[in-house]
Amino acid sequence: MKAEAKIDSRPTCGVETTLKVIGGRWKVLIIRELISGVKRFGELQRSLSGITQKMLTQQLREMEEDGIIHREVYPQIPPKVEYSLTPLGESLKPILYAMHEWAVQHLGNR
Repeated sequence: MKAEAKIDSRPTCGVETTLKVIGGRWKVLIIRELISGVKRFGELQRSLSGITQKMLTQQLREMEEDGIIHREVYPQIPPKVEYSLTPLGESLKPILYAMHEWAVQHLGNR
């Protein structure tokens, strides 16, 4: 029964699959921040105005599970954790650039 439910909940098209991976308010913005390079948790939190620590942690975990970001933990005290885009995450750049261009062309300086 559980297998059937899982099959039924699978996206039916590529757009829906993409939205499952990068949908929501924060994931695209996290990817935007990581396009410029490796970031630590605090850097991400400061650059994403309004995100809570709990939400950022949750979003990063989901993105790591989906293979979009890589989490590197350095064995030191205090702990150092860095986040970067995986090759799969890097492959989303053209989508974000297209979204940016669409907004510039169609929404201007709203």
